[in-house]
Amino acid sequence: MSDRLPNAGSRTDGPKTDTIKIFHGPQHPGVTGNMSMELDLDGETIVKAVTHVGYLHRGFEKLIERRTLIQAFTIVCRICVPEPDPNEENFARGVEELAGLEISERAKFIRVMVLELSRLQAHYLWLAGQGGSIGHEVVPQWAVGERDYILDLFEELTGGRVYHMYIYPGGVKRDLPDGLLERLSDLLNTLEQRLPEYDRIFFDNAGVKKRLQNVGVVKPEEAIGNGYTGPVIRACGLPRDVRRDAPYLVYDQLDFEIPTQTGGDAYARALVRRAEMYQSLRILRQVIERMPPGEIQCKLPRHHKFTLPKGETYVQSESARGAFGYFMAGDGSEYLRRLQVRGPSIVHGFTLLEPLLVGAQLADVALIMNSLGICPPEIER
Repeated sequence: MSDRLPNAGSRTDGPKTDTIKIFHGPQHPGVTGNMSMELDLDGETIVKAVTHVGYLHRGFEKLIERRTLIQAFTIVCRICVPEPDPNEENFARGVEELAGLEISERAKFIRVMVLELSRLQAHYLWLAGQGGSIGHEVVPQWAVGERDYILDLFEELTGGRVYHMYIYPGGVKRDLPDGLLERLSDLLNTLEQRLPEYDRIFFDNAGVKKRLQNVGVVKPEEAIGNGYTGPVIRACGLPRDVRRDAPYLVYDQLDFEIPTQTGGDAYARALVRRAEMYQSLRILRQVIERMPPGEIQCKLPRHHKFTLPKGETYVQSESARGAFGYFMAGDGSEYLRRLQVRGPSIVHGFTLLEPLLVGAQLADVALIMNSLGICPPEIER
């Protein structure tokens, strides 16, 4: 749809020109489909952008506060469909801190395995979406296929390919199937052998560089001042990562690097994600080598007697899109008195995206949105 807005929002100091208002989205799938951008255009140039988050999945915080802890456990994964596992881990760890539960080393290693597999599949999904937005049809085919191999392992481990409901307060829901670590090791070898092919056809492609370089530029001081996180801030040369800055689970026992770039643009964010894929492979190999024996679940109260004492906690993890945190407060009942989710999508989808689109070309809207790692349901949580 479109309508003429006489003399509205010209970006020049000269005579006023007509602008055209259009809606970029919503259509499915992905971030550029879940949410809509209301754009005022002067020709092909954006002079104003307003985010409409799409009303897809919403109200999670209040839904969870009105359910028992065990009922709420099945909801949190929907807060970000492409990457549900950090939500499960944050919720479980918050419950454990409030309840004074200590999980086993084996459960911690298994959680790291799940989180890094989740990071990998999320980066493959991003790669497919960014390739499709450029019009590079080979990359989406390859990346979705590679991601499917990871989802096969998730299905074997958890029973679900997308929603897993596996990282559970007190540990994890079930132990590793026989031979899963060997199959994971084989998959890691396959994925690592394939990554140079993505470099050849995508990351080193002159056409891709022309579309992504100097597009959606973020300055380091803006990233710090506005609380940007994940690949957005690391593409500005700042090695911020919760796994290193505030270690949780067994990340402090593992050897890995925090990739950075200095361009601050969509291409720099792409290179950061590409390097993070290799680091996830590196972490997963260490998990396979060091997976300890032991229990996977500590003793829990009966579900209808599982109450949390009065108290508050804040836990956070590093998702593929950036720092992800949960504030949780108990009041002595089986319900949470308050839950608040703090993810990267609010600052990336509003504070950053709206001004970043001003001056950009219409053809670059999807590229910029994909590069920021926005998950619309997380905004409407």
